[in-house]
Amino acid sequence: MSLLTRRNVLAGSIALLPVEAVPLNELPPKKLKIVVTGGHPGDPEYGCGGTIARYTALGHEVTLLYLNRGEKGCSGRPAKACADIRVAEAQRASQILKAHPRFANQIDGEAEVTPAAYDNFRRLLESEEPDIVFTHWPIDNHRDHRAMSMLAYDAWLGAGKTFSLYYYEVSNGEDTMMFSPTDYVDITRVEPTKRAACYAHASQSPDRYYALQSQVTRFRGLESGHEQAEAFVRHAQSRAISLP
Repeated sequence: MSLLTRRNVLAGSIALLPVEAVPLNELPPKKLKIVVTGGHPGDPEYGCGGTIARYTALGHEVTLLYLNRGEKGCSGRPAKACADIRVAEAQRASQILKAHPRFANQIDGEAEVTPAAYDNFRRLLESEEPDIVFTHWPIDNHRDHRAMSMLAYDAWLGAGKTFSLYYYEVSNGEDTMMFSPTDYVDITRVEPTKRAACYAHASQSPDRYYALQSQVTRFRGLESGHEQAEAFVRHAQSRAISLP
């Protein structure tokens, strides 16, 4: 894994030197641990499903860490019944992607960003011992997305920036705004797997949302020279590693 290096310069100041990221297929044989955080069940699948599929196909371990169980996402259903439905959907989607689902136990639409919430989430994320974390763009329109982004960012700071930190987009133009990618992943060959994982969330109008997300991946593919691609922003102070 390629790390950003630091070198002392004049007057004891520190300068970050440019580093070329090392491709995953050229890294020493090591199973990476990737955590993809999402405000709700379905968010990691829609934003990163192709990238997740590529990681797991290479033998790396991926956890989908949801902020809540989507309790308020089923029209006309009680919160408990809706949560049961959406957890089952998340489990099916995770099986399709060969990932592991985990929940942060907050409440859909009532995300907390408090000192206690920061501490609880940091401990939860640290227990995963991630090499790379993907999270929501911090100015998404949905407040649960913004909360998850802040919780993940604070955990990254608390961990001393020891894992790589990337941001992803969902429903660009409808939810994610002002997103200028630094990195792309070609998902052309794994798009059917991503589609199946997204459609596992049958309660969440996948015909509508997958069509919107497909517009995004086709545009990102056009940008990056692929048929379809997912796009990411790497934090400028994050250690550099090529995506799959």
